[in-house]
Amino acid sequence: MHKMTRNLSLATLLLSSTVFTACSAQDSSAAPNNAVSQPTTKVSAKGPQDSKEIEAFMDPVFAEKMKKYNVNGSNFVVVKDGKVLVNKGYGYADKEKKTLVDKDTVFQIASVSKTFTALAALQLAEKGKIDLKHDITEYLGGMKVPNKTNKPLTMYDMLTYTAGFDYPDKALYVGPEYVNQVIPMKEFMTEHMPTVVRTPGEAYTYDNFAFLLAGYAVETVSGIPFPQYMEKNVFKPLGMNSTSSRFTPELLARMATQYGVDGAPHPAYGQAPTDGPQGSILSTGEDMAKYLIMFQQQGTFDGKEIVSKKTMEQMQTYAVFADKSIPMTTVGGFEGYRNDLMNGHHVVLKGGNMPGHQSLVVLLPEKNTAFYMSYNNDTMMSLEVYEAFMDHYFPDERTPEKNTYVPLSESDAAKYVGSYQNTRFYFLKSNFTYADGNLLMETGTGGKHTLKMVNPLLFEDESGNKLAFKKDHKDQVEYFYYTNPNSLDYGSDARKVHLKPAFTDVPSDSVYKTYIDNLHSFDVISAKSGNLFEPRGTMTQGEFADVAILAHGWATFSDYLDSNKEKIVSSVPGFDRNAPITRQIAAVMIQNLKQAKPATDIKLTGDTDSWAVDAITALVSQGIIDPDTKVKADGSVDFRSKQPLLRQEASALLDLAFGYYSLPIKNK
Repeated sequence: MHKMTRNLSLATLLLSSTVFTACSAQDSSAAPNNAVSQPTTKVSAKGPQDSKEIEAFMDPVFAEKMKKYNVNGSNFVVVKDGKVLVNKGYGYADKEKKTLVDKDTVFQIASVSKTFTALAALQLAEKGKIDLKHDITEYLGGMKVPNKTNKPLTMYDMLTYTAGFDYPDKALYVGPEYVNQVIPMKEFMTEHMPTVVRTPGEAYTYDNFAFLLAGYAVETVSGIPFPQYMEKNVFKPLGMNSTSSRFTPELLARMATQYGVDGAPHPAYGQAPTDGPQGSILSTGEDMAKYLIMFQQQGTFDGKEIVSKKTMEQMQTYAVFADKSIPMTTVGGFEGYRNDLMNGHHVVLKGGNMPGHQSLVVLLPEKNTAFYMSYNNDTMMSLEVYEAFMDHYFPDERTPEKNTYVPLSESDAAKYVGSYQNTRFYFLKSNFTYADGNLLMETGTGGKHTLKMVNPLLFEDESGNKLAFKKDHKDQVEYFYYTNPNSLDYGSDARKVHLKPAFTDVPSDSVYKTYIDNLHSFDVISAKSGNLFEPRGTMTQGEFADVAILAHGWATFSDYLDSNKEKIVSSVPGFDRNAPITRQIAAVMIQNLKQAKPATDIKLTGDTDSWAVDAITALVSQGIIDPDTKVKADGSVDFRSKQPLLRQEASALLDLAFGYYSLPIKNK
């Protein structure tokens, strides 16, 4: 199998799923608008109507936002009542060559591809070839999907981001090396198949692998490769002649150059597998306008039915909610993130990101209005353009409601209180406690919020952001979804973490018990045999590396898992997976992942190799130290660096290093 790598920032990881939150970028000189602005005219209450007025309003918006976010080039399409009102470019597709963006400039639309994959699956459902509610394994040609629940995984679950996979981003490998490679879906999935660990349909988790699997089902059921199916049944009928699910020489020649947030160009990124139903489509403003027209013409285009009116409604109707006031996903890949910017209107949208390209589709079905944009860097300019568009054409006309809250008793709060872990980003952990009639939320990243109850299951924080708790199939509170766009938890549900039965060989009065129990409950570390932990047992270097990566929480991204396997052992002389691990080697491994800030007031005594000194002093200065190691008043400490690391000591160091200690498990 091909080695998969990726080098992306946390921001890019988040952006590859849903539009997250506005982030600042470096300024640059204003890019050309490629059009002459007109005086602003009074906007119709019915939304955008006139091409000149739209350009007069949006031209300055793009000029401002492109300068703010250092964007070189963008396209912009507005469709109303099945007619294209605007289809234009702003700035440069290639700044160095002074190539302007126009309606034929190619962009990678990334996760917007998911809506096309959903369309294909729903086409086959209309023909009776796929039952959305049947076990998906019926449509995979013998491929098995590991499932630890008692409910079959269905196409419906996958298209609504509720599949329940443990590693939903195993289909998230991107890099320049994939542009010219051909990696088949079947080969890729055979090696990277995740496991269903949450009851399908129960919790929302942004899921790249689910849409990859959905595309493979389309390929298997139709009997033709996914790219050919899309070309024959979607792109060609829509006249999308510059759209493809894989790179072609002609499209590459017209593709906008990818830029970093610093304005520097970088190579195009491909992905594995080559045909990525979850995010590999390339398109243009000209073609995407036709896609939007199809939605406004109830599934038809140029007299041809692509899908039925019923399917079009299904793709634009929310099917999954965190609360009745918090729409989340449709059966079509569209989502409801940032509903605070919807201004009370029915909006479905889908964003997508590849390194150097960003896209956004916004549909207002009841207004028969839609817009699309792509641009060539990784910033969140699209979010501010969306906000400006909505505020101008579809302002919030609701009468503000005064918040009223319901008293919360300590006994009623018990069902919410406890620790939770994000179902996509395992490193995100939150803890809820009760005080003075409210819930108090503390996140592992340092956030603290006071939550007042609006009604059972629904709360609001001090800024008015909603947090909805959700029940599982046993009618127990098991998840929450937070609408705060500034929270890293935004974008997926978080699941309650339940305390597991205690190990029989860990005394109740052990100073290590809490650390061991915490990591056990988060599935980071497990029994050595039976129900025995062997707290004073030792570990190999390989065992500790594997557990440390799990504790770090990035194992949800298999490409990051691969890179962390290399990162964690860097600067460890003579790493040997089968050799016993010492305390100094463990400290270096943790620091390689943690990157704790060092302090100069720590003085190591005893015998420590020079290559481990900085790591140990950094960890100790941050309080990452096991209970049996004491720092004296003068800042000196004997870390016992060359002694074997005990399993109980490993639990304490990892617990303290990666934030579990501040979120003690209280659930049963």
